[in-house]
Amino acid sequence: MSDYLSLLMFPALLIALFLGFPVAFSMMGVAFFFGLIVFGDAVIFQMVQKVNDVASNFVLAAVPLFVFMGAMMERSGIAEQLFEAVHLWTRRLPGGLALGTIIMCVIFAASTGVIGATETVVGLLAIPVMMKYGYDKGLISGTICAGGSLGTIIPPSVVVVVMGPVADVSVGDLFVGMFFPGLLMAALYLVYILVRCTIDPKVAPRLPRQADEPRFVQKVRITVVALVPPLAMIFAVLGSIVLGWAAPTEAAGIGALGSVLLTLIYRSFTLGVLQEALIRTLKITCMIMVILLGGSMFAGVFVAAGGVALANELVQSTQLSPWVMVLLFLAVAFIAGFFLDWISVLLIFIPVFIPLVTGFGFDPVWFCILFLIVIQTSYLTPPMAPAIFYLRGISPPEITLSHMFRGVIPFVVLQIITLVSVAAYPPLVLWLPAQVLGFR
Repeated sequence: MSDYLSLLMFPALLIALFLGFPVAFSMMGVAFFFGLIVFGDAVIFQMVQKVNDVASNFVLAAVPLFVFMGAMMERSGIAEQLFEAVHLWTRRLPGGLALGTIIMCVIFAASTGVIGATETVVGLLAIPVMMKYGYDKGLISGTICAGGSLGTIIPPSVVVVVMGPVADVSVGDLFVGMFFPGLLMAALYLVYILVRCTIDPKVAPRLPRQADEPRFVQKVRITVVALVPPLAMIFAVLGSIVLGWAAPTEAAGIGALGSVLLTLIYRSFTLGVLQEALIRTLKITCMIMVILLGGSMFAGVFVAAGGVALANELVQSTQLSPWVMVLLFLAVAFIAGFFLDWISVLLIFIPVFIPLVTGFGFDPVWFCILFLIVIQTSYLTPPMAPAIFYLRGISPPEITLSHMFRGVIPFVVLQIITLVSVAAYPPLVLWLPAQVLGFR
């Protein structure tokens, strides 16, 4: 009886969410209600144990450190420096401003790890310039939304720090494993923009040569000044993980310290900036941790009530192939991403999917990267795309929702191509961790 009762937890959770209850308290409430039915008073001990598990998980200490790093990077002046340096080299290419924006998004995403931060910061800088030179509004929208979403699949990512403990896989393996898929996706963006703007120059008019354009030596000097500090930050965080010098939590601490040093280097450090970064860090970290606690309670009751075992039986009874089941799992995550934020999708489905996926004989790290790509695609796909709502908050009224919807569709297709590539060729994810971390 309790086994079948556990399956009702998902409809109950959806009802609570559609009634408008906060995600964290919906998961806690459903877990407590069903746990009380199945386990009686013992559920209280189980809930307290989950609080202790989340509070004592040292890997999660990286969350506030990465969030603080991203908050400080937004205010360090690095975005303005990067914008100027990157566009010095790309401005004369077809779609040069859009190409430079994607490159800048890759660098900035690798420096922050926070979803939304890249899109907001880069959008505020790039949109006015691209509008000034008559770029197609759909191309502007798609470039900003797609580039900003790279924060999900370019390491370091707060999503991965949360996903690792939930999926019971190494955060370091995920960081290294997402490296090639992230670069592949960014490369597809660049190729698409270059090809489209070459075929149809009207969507991105070439910038005229300026009389005061810097000479080659000046360009190199500006680029070095703008790129060396963020690249040093990226190496300090990712390099220390890849080379085995530091655990993800320690690397996050290095990144947090480095972000403060960058604000000093760019002479943008003030007590006000520090206070704003700390307040934002506190708000985002509390939100993530409360939802994480609710998800942990929900998953704990579901698993203890036999939900995973029953789900495994139901999957086997369908007699569908493992590949079809993996595709169904990803489709469910994609649809859920229309209605829920990334952390809710992750916490609700990963504890259920991972045991089944490993039972099929697939690698959990590989599946986690597929899951990340699906979350990112859902983040970009109309009509409920969070990326578009971010863009609406920073774009001028001339850029309408129809421009945004039209602009993101080609990039969604490119994300699907990345997903298919990773699914069809797992070494894209698994080869690099095996080489540098001895994984598997």
